[in-house]
Amino acid sequence: MSIRLFEGKEHALSYWKYRISPPEEIINKILNFLEKHRSRPFELVVDVGCGSGQGTLLLGPHFSKAVGTDISPAQLEMALQHSTSENITYRECPAEQLPFENATVDLVTSMSAFHWFDHPRFLKEADRVLKPQGCLALLNYTIVDMELSYGDCADALNQICKELSDALMPYSNPYLVTNSLDLYKKAYDMLEYPDKEWHETLWVRKTVPLSNFIGMVESFSHYQAVLREDPEKAKRLSQDTTERLLKAMGVTSPDTEVAMSIRYYCLLARKP
Repeated sequence: MSIRLFEGKEHALSYWKYRISPPEEIINKILNFLEKHRSRPFELVVDVGCGSGQGTLLLGPHFSKAVGTDISPAQLEMALQHSTSENITYRECPAEQLPFENATVDLVTSMSAFHWFDHPRFLKEADRVLKPQGCLALLNYTIVDMELSYGDCADALNQICKELSDALMPYSNPYLVTNSLDLYKKAYDMLEYPDKEWHETLWVRKTVPLSNFIGMVESFSHYQAVLREDPEKAKRLSQDTTERLLKAMGVTSPDTEVAMSIRYYCLLARKP
């Protein structure tokens, strides 16, 4: 079954505030893949493990109906607070038990959540609800797939980020028996659909305040694990990393903007 990660409203708010929404170019890649096999208008998209709904909101305008699903009431409450479109709704349910009839969904997506599911059961469930020629899209990024740049100190910043990542890795959830990139590759191999694509190097560049980068790291599951085990240690790690990054940049304000590059990887597949 899906792993429940987000229990509190504070974490849900942090997730909404700091997590980067899936970039438009990747949303377009998914829609172009779908359009190769199904003609518009698209009827129903189901965004599984939607969290606070950033990805669901981006998909909504392209479908008659968009439904985000998650097992966290706090995340869904946050999603509802930010949803103003009548065609977007949310359902609380496990990823492996989707509340949809057989062959009724045009597109099933999961954005930075598939690695928390029971992978074989979810893929079987996605196959059940997808229409013939319907499509599945799984995408993700991780802390090790991010780079920072500011002036001429990119190398120094990324060395600090690497040390932060190394400090957090021992706190990775035991459910992730291997790194998430390998899990997504394995899913690609497991799928017996004849038409499928694997995209491993989709770099997206965004400009954000340094404080937003730190906030995003603090929303990751391994930082949350440190926070639960030793709040003071988590606070020190965050503060020390911020101070080291500011020093390397030669600035004092965490509101200083940095260029953040994120490497996404994406699986696209069409049901026969």
